[in-house]
Amino acid sequence: MPELPETETIARDLDREVAGARIVSVAVTRADVLREVTARVFSRRVTGASIGRSWRRAKLIVIDLTTGDRLVVQPRFTGALLIDRGDLPEQERRYSTIELRLEDGRALHYRDIRRLGTVALMSAERFTEYTDALGIEPLDPSFTGAHLSALLRASRQAIKKVLMDQRVLAGVGNIYANEALWRAGIDPSRASDRVSEGEATRLRDDIVAVLQESIALRGTSFRDYRDASGSRGNFAERLAAYGRAGEPCLRCGHRLIGTHAIDGRMTVLCAHCQK
Repeated sequence: MPELPETETIARDLDREVAGARIVSVAVTRADVLREVTARVFSRRVTGASIGRSWRRAKLIVIDLTTGDRLVVQPRFTGALLIDRGDLPEQERRYSTIELRLEDGRALHYRDIRRLGTVALMSAERFTEYTDALGIEPLDPSFTGAHLSALLRASRQAIKKVLMDQRVLAGVGNIYANEALWRAGIDPSRASDRVSEGEATRLRDDIVAVLQESIALRGTSFRDYRDASGSRGNFAERLAAYGRAGEPCLRCGHRLIGTHAIDGRMTVLCAHCQK
């Protein structure tokens, strides 16, 4: 967390709000979040640059700079990119690790309470090298049922673990793997090579649908996720599996089971209607 819908939401916000803005100063207060460069090099290379396009790859937020460099942010559990118009709450500013001061008077903060996320500065070539190992984007038109079926047939691991493998499918994490498998009626522990082509096609459609629905509602907030304006996402109200262990299945009424047995992460399923 954040996963694809949350990072997509942040990237879209930034692209709308700060594209074209010039960075006039940089303050690095917690250099341990930086990757690829030192704080001094980061400040030197970023100061004076203008922000181009902001976009997403997998669970990464990518900010193109006019210098050719890219800011690559991986928020993980408690990270957030927040636009500060002078009204950012002190509780958010307190955990700012990097501040980019913009020419128009605003600032862009990378806030990270536990400092588990990272901010890297990369050339375009380095970024390509860094992301080459990532799998297909589930919202790409080339991600079809047949494509997913081929990916699943190549592994005997539990299907939930395969869906969360970023080398296979980029951007899907624990929340949306749980949700898509519940929608498709597939047991998360089933070996992925035991999923039929028809089931894979249905699962592909459910993956895409749940991601698009969450993006429309600006992601899922349980604890720390905030969009670029500091607001919470609203998709938590639509969750059918994740976070509902012990509650009735919305499809059949049987009690949902919660377990850490599959991949060490919380898996929630209905043993009655997920086979």
